[in-house]
Amino acid sequence: MNSFSYFRPGDVDTAVGELATHEGAKFIAGGTNLLDLMKENVERANRLVDINRLALNTIEDTDEGGLRLGALVTNAETAYHEKVETRYPLLSQAILAGASAQLRNMATNGGNLLQRTRCYYFYDTQTPCNKREPGSGCGALNGFNRIHAILGTSGQPAELRCIATHPSDLCVALAALDATIRVTGPLGERTIPIADFHRLPGDEPWRDTTLQPGELVTAIDLPANGFPDYHTYIKIRDRQSYAFALVSVAVGLEIQEDRIADARIALGGVAHKPWRKPEAEAMLVGQTIPDADFRAVAQALLAGAVGYGHNTFKIELAHRAIVRALQRAAKLEPEV
Repeated sequence: MNSFSYFRPGDVDTAVGELATHEGAKFIAGGTNLLDLMKENVERANRLVDINRLALNTIEDTDEGGLRLGALVTNAETAYHEKVETRYPLLSQAILAGASAQLRNMATNGGNLLQRTRCYYFYDTQTPCNKREPGSGCGALNGFNRIHAILGTSGQPAELRCIATHPSDLCVALAALDATIRVTGPLGERTIPIADFHRLPGDEPWRDTTLQPGELVTAIDLPANGFPDYHTYIKIRDRQSYAFALVSVAVGLEIQEDRIADARIALGGVAHKPWRKPEAEAMLVGQTIPDADFRAVAQALLAGAVGYGHNTFKIELAHRAIVRALQRAAKLEPEV
């Protein structure tokens, strides 16, 4: 591990100023991803700015009827918070499907948003990886790519191809809920819709988010409607515990008199960011239960999906998972 300096600021402005004045500095809170990356020499931070003393560790109601999750609230505290469990059970389910209890006790909401891919080529500094070293190539394209993306990789320059996936469970639920991310940086405060927060690889696969240099995530705002009555989170993985998703599906439905009034579907494990297609969700609006055509919606969500050999099975797996998740959310089959 490279040597680094350490600083613990007492307020947000000082924390942001540290990153603005120290090239190579990184924020650290729980450290559950950053420290691993530093040990593997993937991240080479020369200064760690410990933000754990900042006043970003509360969960509060918003004036709009939603809920504000502080960036330093841990995943465990969020999942078990009474208001999250009752008003946003989809989010609680997604968090509890991720990692281990020990990691959830340390990992923060802000850090979860920013965690990096678990692509093995990204972690192995002896292999080519455009996310780690732009222009070096993508070892996964013709290598072992079982966990890799099937969506969102079209249109990339050949020399910058990247088929890594985003690893978060929490972010898939946030995408389905239409959350908003609050950030503070050298130019002040701003908000970013969750749909615009994470990026597809495009011609800059090393950039995971739309954060600007020096910006700090301060909170996550949830809208008033958390789909408490009709929802589900399905996570399909190689083993039941402590594994990242091959495919995950977050569904929230609003059903009135057996008719779908609103629908949200987000996929994890299939793209560089949580995957949503509002036009596919719109296909469900107005359909009646149990006659809704869930298979057609799955087909629309997965339009353009491409497999790369070892991961081609994900296309059919995702199709079946979407249909199953919609059936569960609509209470056409029981949760297991």
